[in-house]
Amino acid sequence: MHPHRAMLLASCLALAPLAHTRAEVRTGIDVLIETQFEKLKGKRVGLITNQTGRTKTGQSTLEAFAKAEGVTLAAVFAPEHGLEGVVEDRWISNGVLTLPGGRQIPLHSLYGSTQRPTPEMLAGLDALVFDIQDVGARFYTYAATMGMAMEAAAAANKEFYVLDRPNPITGRFVEGPLLADPMKHIIAYFPVPVRHGLTIGEIARLHVLLDKVNVNLHVIPLKGWNRGQWFDETGLPWTKPSPNMPDLESATLYPGVACLEFSNLSVGRGTPRPFLWVGAPWLNSKAVLKILRKAHLPGIWFTSADETPTKEPHRNQKSHGIAMRITDRDRLKPLHVFAHLAHALRQVHPQEFQPKWEQTIRMVGTDRFRQIYDAGASPEKLIELFNAGAEDFKKSRKLYLLY
Repeated sequence: MHPHRAMLLASCLALAPLAHTRAEVRTGIDVLIETQFEKLKGKRVGLITNQTGRTKTGQSTLEAFAKAEGVTLAAVFAPEHGLEGVVEDRWISNGVLTLPGGRQIPLHSLYGSTQRPTPEMLAGLDALVFDIQDVGARFYTYAATMGMAMEAAAAANKEFYVLDRPNPITGRFVEGPLLADPMKHIIAYFPVPVRHGLTIGEIARLHVLLDKVNVNLHVIPLKGWNRGQWFDETGLPWTKPSPNMPDLESATLYPGVACLEFSNLSVGRGTPRPFLWVGAPWLNSKAVLKILRKAHLPGIWFTSADETPTKEPHRNQKSHGIAMRITDRDRLKPLHVFAHLAHALRQVHPQEFQPKWEQTIRMVGTDRFRQIYDAGASPEKLIELFNAGAEDFKKSRKLYLLY
């Protein structure tokens, strides 16, 4: 082997382990267990959680609370997709939960006709505890559920605890328009960019400090996490946060590709590649692909691929589409991908592509997007709009950061 090639190979081998270094990250529930639930001793607690509320060993937070000495688990609250995270496309119902040992407690739905705890639900409780894994995008509903629960706790004079968890797509990057006017909708709740770079505990702090929510907030912070870490570098097990979020790769592109969700374009739900593929029976994938590849976007590779989604839109219809593969997640900008996809769709399919604008504006966060998009703005102009909000937020978010 040539000596220069040998030196290069040796260097690569020496650096390779660093790319996969796993930290021993402990989430809020792990820290709470280590302190033997000291902060909650003697309290009657309502737990807001789902299947992602787990310890580093895989025990559910629900089970940990049910067994905790000196703490009374008196009610459980479930967000969108239900306590097990498997319900799709419909409201979830209230019920009764049987704990180990046979004790029964109420199971309240926070995704239905009621989206926040009512005074009746909070009666007899001392505190609400929130433990759900977020994915790092403003329109993912779990953070809004937390925000509404914080407001209900403030009104009822109850304490509120957040068991913090990592932002799975890192806390380093911020992208997308700042939500111009908080719409107080479950997908448009906080005045943050689409990709906010906050943990769920930091969003809670933002809600108190920026939105003036007068709640007695306690964040149980992560141990061992830093803002640059991706989820697969934490050593924590991945649990699907929702039915169409199977892995970290889907979560990484989600802040961009999901902005196309309210349209007649499939974003991969009901395919093996949710948020890593977009398509429709009417899509000219070769023409769209040509435009996308010409953009030379960093960190991503596009190719054409057909799929037959098992979910709407285009359920059970063969659809022509664009598959996306992440090649460098640290250079990838999901909102740039969205801008170029939207531009290509407008160029190739000005009639066929039909966004549902009311919902799309909620996702993107500003009506200014529709105005310049309809006026024929280039991807660069769209990205300029996105970057302005992100830069403003980067300056102000230091007030809310814990790590």
